[in-house]
Amino acid sequence: MTTADISTVEELLPLPGTDTDTGDPSAWGLRHAHDPTVVRDGDGTYYMFSTDAVANAQHVPAGVHIRTSPDLVDWTYAGTAFDGVPSPAADWSGARGLWAPEVVRWPAGGWHMYYSASTFGSNTSAIGLAVAQSPAGPWEDRGPVVATRSGEHSQNAIDAAVVFDAAGAPWLTYGSFFSGIHILPLDGATGEPLEPGDPGTCIARRSQSVEGAVEGAYILYRPEEDRYVLFTSYDSLFSTYNVRVAVADRITGPYRDARGHSLTDLDAPPSSIGTKVLGSYQFDGGTGWLAPGHNSVLTQDGPEGQPEHFLVHHTRFAADPTQHVAQLRRLFFNAAGWPVVSPQPYAGRGSEVLAGPEAVAGTWQLLRFDPESTALVPAVAGELQSVGPGPEVSDGSPVQATLRIAGAQDGSGAAIELDALLFGSWDWARSRPALSFSGIDRQGVAWSGTKEVQA
Repeated sequence: MTTADISTVEELLPLPGTDTDTGDPSAWGLRHAHDPTVVRDGDGTYYMFSTDAVANAQHVPAGVHIRTSPDLVDWTYAGTAFDGVPSPAADWSGARGLWAPEVVRWPAGGWHMYYSASTFGSNTSAIGLAVAQSPAGPWEDRGPVVATRSGEHSQNAIDAAVVFDAAGAPWLTYGSFFSGIHILPLDGATGEPLEPGDPGTCIARRSQSVEGAVEGAYILYRPEEDRYVLFTSYDSLFSTYNVRVAVADRITGPYRDARGHSLTDLDAPPSSIGTKVLGSYQFDGGTGWLAPGHNSVLTQDGPEGQPEHFLVHHTRFAADPTQHVAQLRRLFFNAAGWPVVSPQPYAGRGSEVLAGPEAVAGTWQLLRFDPESTALVPAVAGELQSVGPGPEVSDGSPVQATLRIAGAQDGSGAAIELDALLFGSWDWARSRPALSFSGIDRQGVAWSGTKEVQA
């Protein structure tokens, strides 16, 4: 939620619409965005809200940073939602900036924002509520709705996110290192907790022996399966952040990963809990991405009228971890209903169209996100095959497939097969459209990759 002092790295290749300059907000693009969330207004404009963080700046604008975009690719800084930290939240927490805003269209009308006010390393924190008729504002602050104080509470009132259950009722998730992630019901009319002072139910926690532990929770309800998908960020936001997922049949849990572990299990090794779907990695010849995390999910109607999802998160540059930038990635669900994430940041719909159908079989740059490791994963070359009823050829349209990594075996000696998606993407290392995949093997480990250019 906070940011270290950040220095400029002139030689890094920035994403489209970004710049390393910290003094000119019009040149930022997605640079300096931290803990981002994205919504779409009725006129088609996208709004990104993020933590008050700017790289190596003498002055950081406070009051929730806002960016706008017509296409999810080109982003323009649009100022802050508030003129500083609202007084009630500042008086409670001592915060000089706001963290991790959540913005959601409210069923009763208008928009609700839940922002966090705290200081790094403390659980004297407040989650404030503000309302507006448009994401552009003006935002009317209604003060803290959840508050915690060091020495009085074990929870930490930060990192709020809203989910609507199967019946359409709103719930709030929040929490971090101190005692994990909690969820509580909200009043559908006001957006405030149904029972003031209710800490809610713990749905995820980790041993405090682990740096950073768990934070940045987000729940996506999947009506297709009547199931809830919990995203969390593990480990240190400065170096080893990674995104993990678990699912539950009830909104209050238990949430279990692909191996069957509960996210409240404190007996198993901390690194073994949660299905790790995105961590630090680098493709051959590409930019190294470090510590991706604190995600939200943007869901909208796709070209065919079906829901399409984007994982929205921040990440750091491996060449200089003090630099951070927001990214969006295509998010899919495999045949078993598990979320899988594109290995390539989103470049726009037109940029991900393949020149023609491509055979699935061939050499790929592969990534394996080992949950036991926090190290940056270098891509390795490997042969991929389509097995079973899956397609032998892909035109880049998202399609479920069973994929086998040729010659590779899991711990039991069986061939590694993936419940996966094939889809078109933009290969940032080679500046071209490319076929990519993302999937989960039978051991509950996530893989992804991009096909190499055929000679």
